[in-house]
Amino acid sequence: MSQSTATKHVDAVVIGAGFAGLYMYKKLRDDLGMTAQVYERGDGVGGTWYWNRYPGARCDSESYVYCFSFDEDLLQEWSWSGKYPEQPEILEYLNHVADRFDLRSGIQFNTSVTAAHFDDDSGMWTVETDQGDRVTSKYVITAIGCISTGQIPNIPGLDSFEGEWHHTGAWPHEGVEFEGKRVAVIGTGSSGVQSIPVIARESEHLTVFQRTPQYTIPAQHGTVDQAFLKEVKANYAEIMQQAKTSAAGFPYDASEVSALEVSDEERLKTYEELWQKGGFHFMLGSYSDIALDRRANDTASEFIRGKIREIVDDPETAEKLLPRDHPFASKRALIDTNYFETYNRDNVDLVDIRHFPIEEITSTGLRTSDGQEYEVDVIVFATGYDAMTGTFLKMDIRGSNGAQLRDKWSDGPRTYLGLAAASFPNMFMITGPGSPSVLSNMPVSIEQHVEWISDFIEYLREHDVDVVDAEQQAEDEWVDHVNEIAEQTMYMLADSWYLGANIPGKPRVFMPYAGGVNVYRERCNEIAAEGYTGFTMSESREPALTD
Repeated sequence: MSQSTATKHVDAVVIGAGFAGLYMYKKLRDDLGMTAQVYERGDGVGGTWYWNRYPGARCDSESYVYCFSFDEDLLQEWSWSGKYPEQPEILEYLNHVADRFDLRSGIQFNTSVTAAHFDDDSGMWTVETDQGDRVTSKYVITAIGCISTGQIPNIPGLDSFEGEWHHTGAWPHEGVEFEGKRVAVIGTGSSGVQSIPVIARESEHLTVFQRTPQYTIPAQHGTVDQAFLKEVKANYAEIMQQAKTSAAGFPYDASEVSALEVSDEERLKTYEELWQKGGFHFMLGSYSDIALDRRANDTASEFIRGKIREIVDDPETAEKLLPRDHPFASKRALIDTNYFETYNRDNVDLVDIRHFPIEEITSTGLRTSDGQEYEVDVIVFATGYDAMTGTFLKMDIRGSNGAQLRDKWSDGPRTYLGLAAASFPNMFMITGPGSPSVLSNMPVSIEQHVEWISDFIEYLREHDVDVVDAEQQAEDEWVDHVNEIAEQTMYMLADSWYLGANIPGKPRVFMPYAGGVNVYRERCNEIAAEGYTGFTMSESREPALTD
């Protein structure tokens, strides 16, 4: 931490200007009348939708619920063009929100927070950036997203590659030209599944390097039926309320039927109907136990494997694409548009790197451990993120008595509700580890967190509380609860980024909360109604700074 003199003071620093940062700033400024400074490393708003501009980038949540619900006029005036919103349209929407509510005035762009240190005597945070800013604030609120730090595997020889390479999470704004080029895509997670069909159409030849075959459901993406959209707008309040009180943040009717209680014929009919409907309906609307009971899950897993065999013409390629080492939905549920169909193209090859890993990147391409060489002009790393914790740990965050967050989380993240961490007073996390976050429709979870944090800060001001900190016991009990719930699910049966398994050396800890948005919201509301149990509140040792 620099020893330079602080030049600015605000009530709160907000880190990030995506969905979370924009709404948090609006609440602080408009509802609480507080001064706030937002820092954003990009040169525009949007968060993950600012950075993820790769071909085919699209949200997996249906457009009419992937949006803010806090303003009825905003809901009514914005119309989505498709069933699932594509990256350019989501970014356009967030720019519209920023302009509509005049939010840019509080954001400093092209700026990364490098350090945030808490001072026990003053009860203040000192925040520093890579642009030389040094600001003091009472509160620090992270709105940094869950998948915002890209992971590029440490493959020898990348520096020697004479072509161009890109990570899907840091895509050039001007795009990438694939025409007439040989392209390698490494990775078949969400960004790989979305980009591969588009790159295959645009390139001369595409080689996909797959480590883990995926279960993926067709999006059945198309234009929004205008009659449906009209009905949505007439009932938006009810629809959004249903989303907020559901397990995953979607206004879908959850099934209460076990996959094991119906006949094979009825189960097959249900799966086929939901396959044609597309998207998360297959997982959330089919049977109540496919995420909890391996026998029930096997029925869904085998149905999808059957679909892959039907779609992919070449039996050998189809066999490579069959996921067998993990249950359906134990990794992030994926939704695709013509993903499996892409492997029927003459210009697409699939390489299995589970058994023959990429050994080296050469000046002209890639070499696998079986000695095969693949000459390419462009390499696309669709290799995911250091999720949930990576962006936190890139900053030097120090709490009470100099406690370092990277030390506290050295064995995995520990939080109370995914909102706060013991020994880090006056710091709140929007969709932090230990909250539903990535297991939910993100705007629903973001709004719940922003509103809860805003209400809590208002409570602290009304009760003249200067310093608030999560209690260690409350944090320990919550972490135990998060782990206990996760152990009951399929999530523990796969090496996924939910567990940090994609990052070498990262502790294997299940990071999001799998108990459901509805259950989580009720618990947060109970804690607030009880006077914010699990938090210690006190006055600082010195008067708080003023402007």
